[in-house]
Order: sequence, then C-alpha cells, then structure tokens
Amino acid sequence: MVKRRTADERSISTDEAASLAVAPGESARPMRRRRLSRRTIRENVAGYLFLLPWLAGFLAWLAIPMGVSIYLSFTRYNLFKPPVWQGLVNYRELFLDELVLKSLANTSYYTFIGVPIYTVVALGVAVLLNQKVRGISIFRTIYYLPAIVPAVAGTLIWMWIFNPDFGLANMLLKGLGLPPQRWLYDIQQAKAVLIFMSIWGMGPTMVLFLAALQNVPKELTEAAYIDGANAWQRFVHVTFPMISPVTFLNMINGFIASFQIFTPAYIATSGGPANATLFYVLYLFRVAIQYLDFGFAAAMAWLLFFIILVLTLLQIYLSRRWVYYEVAPD
Repeated sequence: MVKRRTADERSISTDEAASLAVAPGESARPMRRRRLSRRTIRENVAGYLFLLPWLAGFLAWLAIPMGVSIYLSFTRYNLFKPPVWQGLVNYRELFLDELVLKSLANTSYYTFIGVPIYTVVALGVAVLLNQKVRGISIFRTIYYLPAIVPAVAGTLIWMWIFNPDFGLANMLLKGLGLPPQRWLYDIQQAKAVLIFMSIWGMGPTMVLFLAALQNVPKELTEAAYIDGANAWQRFVHVTFPMISPVTFLNMINGFIASFQIFTPAYIATSGGPANATLFYVLYLFRVAIQYLDFGFAAAMAWLLFFIILVLTLLQIYLSRRWVYYEVAPD
C-alpha cells in the first residue's frame, strides 16, 4: 500500500526545493566542488610524492650540475681556488686551441664514416637473422653476446688481436702471404681500426632492426612479389620504408654515441699515435682531470652539446624526405 503525502508535506518539500535552488548566475553545488578540489589536491600530492625520487635525482644529477657547468664555463677554475669570472674567454680559446680542432676533426671522421658503416652492417645482420632457419635463436644470441661484454674487456681483446708483434690479425695476414701492419700504432690506420672495433658491439642496434623487420606486414611483400618485384626491389621499396623510423632512431643514437667516444681510445691508444685518435671527449677528460682546467673543460662540454643538438635537429629536418610513418585510417 502506497502512502500519500499530505499537502503540508508537499509544501515543505516544495519550500525545501526552493531554498536549495541556485540562481543561474551563481556557482552550483559549492560544497561538492570543495570536496572535489580537496580530493584533487590529495591526488596531486600523492602523485608528486611518487615523482619525488625522480625529481630529486633529476635536480641532483642533471639540472643543478648543468647549471653549475654553464657558470663554470665563463670562469677560470682549477678546483683549489674559487672560480674567477672571465666572460667569454674560454669560448674564444676553444677556436684557438689546435688540439680542440684536431679532436673535433678526429671525432667527425669517426662519426661520419663509422656510423653509416655500423648501421648498414647491423641492418644486414638483422636481415640475415630474420630468416626462418633451424637454430636461428642460437645465432641471434651469438651475435648479441659481444654487446654485453664490458667495454674495457672488449677493448683489451681487440688490442691483443691487433698487436703488431704477436696479434691474431698479423698472423692471419702472414698466413695469406701479406705484409704485417701496425694497426693501432699507425697514424693512417688507427681510426679505421677503432671503427672496425665498434662494429663488434652492434647488438642493440641489430635487435631494434630485427624487431622492425618482424613487424613489416607480410601482405605488402607478398603483393610486391606477385607484381614481379625481386628480393632487392621488395627490400628497397617495401621493407626499408617500413623500417625507416627505426633506422632514423638508430642513426640519431649512433651520432650521439660516436661523438662521445672515449673508452676504446683511452685504453687502446691514449689518443696516439701523434694525436691520431685524440677524440673530443678524451681531450676534454685530459683538460679537466690532468690539467685541472675545469672552466675550459665546461666550455668544451657545452660546445659538444650544441654540436650534437645541431646534428640531431638537422637529421630530424632531413628525415622528412626518407622516413615514413604509418597513418591510421579515418
């Protein structure tokens, strides 16, 4: 049985509704808004607390050191005395120091010759490892293993291989009836040997290429095959455009890493012979650690930053002509 409300109850209900009504110009439900704002504040506080470890690390290890290095680049500072402001002197001396120009030339040679070779070899190996043959996972593991070898240990192995007196490379040349070479001790050969050594650690680049190749739709290559395209034409006109974003990523990573080459040259040659392998970061290390000229070293670091930035932006601009991205259908 449904109980009917009396007229008084209806009037009270109507009065309450009228008292709760809000004028059109006034804000509706202020109490709910306050509750929502408090909840939002609590959520924001919780989010920032979760971000706090990363923010602390970013400030302590990146933002603050970068700010200090910018300041030091305009000073004369040797660690034992307070920094002395000297304006643009360090930046002007960058272009007057012969070793800075020599190290930039060596690094540019290593980068613009080594990175394309490194990328092409990694892509070729990835294409081979993308074939469906028995035991392919074993081959993939073998080709990736050098990438996890520590840089120091790998460099020492290559130093033994290219030793001019008892190295494996000269033993191989002797077996072929060819004259021995001085390899890392020859001015003309040292940088080429270091480029060859860098190819050994192509594992991460190769894995990225392999993942990209496995994501190429088979329908496209099959359609090209039906249309009469041979293997090379299918690769150039179908496969490579599909993996061009990964190629672009590997090229950028390669340029950034090669301009910061340090460990192989420091261990194997120490910049020799006759500064033939004196790369930019190796010379920066000497200026900072051996000469204790931290102001000049900071200026060198910022010059390297702007060189890498310009090269990266240039690659991004040029990528419009050869990098293709999938467009989702409407």
